[in-house]
Amino acid sequence: MAERSRIHLEVEGLVQGVGFRPTVHRLTTQLALSGFIRNTPQGAELELEGQPDQVAQFVPLLQQQAPVLARIRRVSTVSIPPTGETGFHILPSVGQHAPDTQVSPDVGICPDCLREMRDPKDRRYRHPFLNCTNCGPRFTIIQSVPYDRERTAMGAFPMCEDCQGEYTDITDRRYHAQPTCCLNCGPTLTYLDGTGTAVEGDPIRLAQAHLREGDIVAVKGLGGFHLACLPEYASLLRTRKEREGKPLALMCADLDAARTLCYISRSEEEALTSWRRPIVLLKKHDPAPDVLSHTPELGLMLPYTPLHYLLMEGFSALVMTSANPSDCPVFIGNREAVEGLQGIADGFLLHNRDIVTRCDDSLVRIFRGEEYPLRRSRGYVPQPVEVPVPVQGLLGCGAEQKAGFALGKGKDALLSQHIGDLKNMETLEHYETQLHHFRTLFGVEVEGLACDLHPDYLSTQVAQQLAREWSVPLLPVQHHHAHMLSCMADNRLEGPCIGLVWDGTGLGTDGTIWGAECLAGDALSFTRLGSIFPISLPGGDACARDAGRIAHSLRYAAGLETNPQDMLTLQLRAGLNCPPASSMGRLFDGVYALLGGSSPVHYEGESAIRLEHMAQAGVTQALPVEMETVDGVCRLQTPALTVALLEGLQQGQSPHLLAAQFMNAMVELAVRQCQFARAQTGLDRVVLSGGVFQNMYLLPRILDALAAQGFEAYHHSRVSTNDEGIALGQLMAAAARRKEG
Repeated sequence: MAERSRIHLEVEGLVQGVGFRPTVHRLTTQLALSGFIRNTPQGAELELEGQPDQVAQFVPLLQQQAPVLARIRRVSTVSIPPTGETGFHILPSVGQHAPDTQVSPDVGICPDCLREMRDPKDRRYRHPFLNCTNCGPRFTIIQSVPYDRERTAMGAFPMCEDCQGEYTDITDRRYHAQPTCCLNCGPTLTYLDGTGTAVEGDPIRLAQAHLREGDIVAVKGLGGFHLACLPEYASLLRTRKEREGKPLALMCADLDAARTLCYISRSEEEALTSWRRPIVLLKKHDPAPDVLSHTPELGLMLPYTPLHYLLMEGFSALVMTSANPSDCPVFIGNREAVEGLQGIADGFLLHNRDIVTRCDDSLVRIFRGEEYPLRRSRGYVPQPVEVPVPVQGLLGCGAEQKAGFALGKGKDALLSQHIGDLKNMETLEHYETQLHHFRTLFGVEVEGLACDLHPDYLSTQVAQQLAREWSVPLLPVQHHHAHMLSCMADNRLEGPCIGLVWDGTGLGTDGTIWGAECLAGDALSFTRLGSIFPISLPGGDACARDAGRIAHSLRYAAGLETNPQDMLTLQLRAGLNCPPASSMGRLFDGVYALLGGSSPVHYEGESAIRLEHMAQAGVTQALPVEMETVDGVCRLQTPALTVALLEGLQQGQSPHLLAAQFMNAMVELAVRQCQFARAQTGLDRVVLSGGVFQNMYLLPRILDALAAQGFEAYHHSRVSTNDEGIALGQLMAAAARRKEG
């Protein structure tokens, strides 16, 4: 008998539900190997036997030819005695108490399934729910791991004989595709009118007819409901949903339709057509404000489910926005959607497959050829973010706006999907539900928590409660320090850095509001080296909704407020409910109002976004930047800036010119504060984080200006620069504290 060898393999990573076992079967057939494979909570377990040279080829070939969606973290092999086994077998999954496997994000429909859906001769012709091992729902339907059908929302739909045959045929594209189904055994569609009454007929045709008539239709999708309408009826949708000002996204039928609306680069095309299918922020052909977006940019996405493709037939584009009450999570249940969207939706396109996990559309832009995430959710979550240090058992609880959490497993940070702003009980319940779902799904026993320094954040209060319940330590982390650490982790940086963190507001270590910070430090500690002269906020949080209050405060601080009896002037003079804030976000709001921008703010960041797009192109001059160092902190003198801005207006300079000069001054501020920090610390690595760095006027100019001065400047690319990324930074702070002991 010829010499034989046998190996035992443990494969860790994302290998379930992505076509991994068929790939293994193909390779074992090619190499004439016998043995078995089975899913485990860590990934997959294999034993392979055959000629020694053939066995030796298996792992290199597997790593070269792994499925596109697979993420193999590591392969461990051990030689064991051969048994003489013949044939290759698929064994039942092994369940354990601490699952370590990764879970796939939801995957946009693949070309093969799309072709079948459009083929009149195919048995899945026009099937709204077809999928295979290369595409379809994953994260949003999984209840627990290992990833088998009975542990998903598809467990309620027994397979017909034909589907079962494909499911058990390892040579078939649908082998062990857990959500696989057909028109005979899968979920079904229903169309309801505005009162919730079922309507006879083809649900998709009915929905299309109502859309053409100008109606608003609620569509149950992959991770929640959308509200859909023709673009020309977007004003009606805004009125009914009470969504004034905030941009609306469009779903385009295809790339050609998208190109009629926006310029699309090759990198942007790749993002639009990727299996993740995010909303991509693009430059409009016509930059003028319109009912969809008041900026020169528009968010577009392509269909990512069979249902979307069927619904889009006959339309070049439809508005697709999340179906939820203001500030509440998107609806996922049929009954709650029908009841909650009364008076908003004229009809409902429903299906009877449960959405286990709520997951909004992701939003990205392309910056210098790479994705720059603005909202990391469907298609990305729960794919882990690898970090440079062990974070096992740690939990970062995030902030209040754009809330999210980060759960540590090994050297992976498992970031939650978009949760929303923790302003009400509905969003808080969603946050807590997902937190416990992640712990169970990934089998993590929490050993330590980190939260924001602000005691009034609901995320902080949840962290405090959990720390008591689980008897684990809780580390409060200063908001902007967490931002800095988030960008460091995003770029896999260890050791001390300079952190330029510009955002709206966050509680500082001195008890005041920070938001324009130049920090230096590492994951254990930091020193505040730069900021701006504090701006008094008359009415406190009211300033976030009325930028005119901040403009008034800037004029008052500069000695330019001429009406001493004005109510805001009296309030500022008395210092009544006028908390000081060294906030870059609030400075942007105030400058926009000073330049004649609208005072009411309809959504967070609106004034800053409008100021960005107000700026005139090609301007190189900057407003004067006066700085003063007090107690070791180098501060921008905002009163001097206000004086220069208003003098420019009085001299007849254009607000567009002055907006550009203001932001050029902020570029100079960034460089000078980083130079000050370098002189104090010797550091030359700078990380940029915070919501202000969503500004595409500032970000490239600051990066280039810092590079010109010899700095190594880093920005986000894997997680959001806004508060959504804070939980990752908290996780890194907790890891450093634990290591320090």
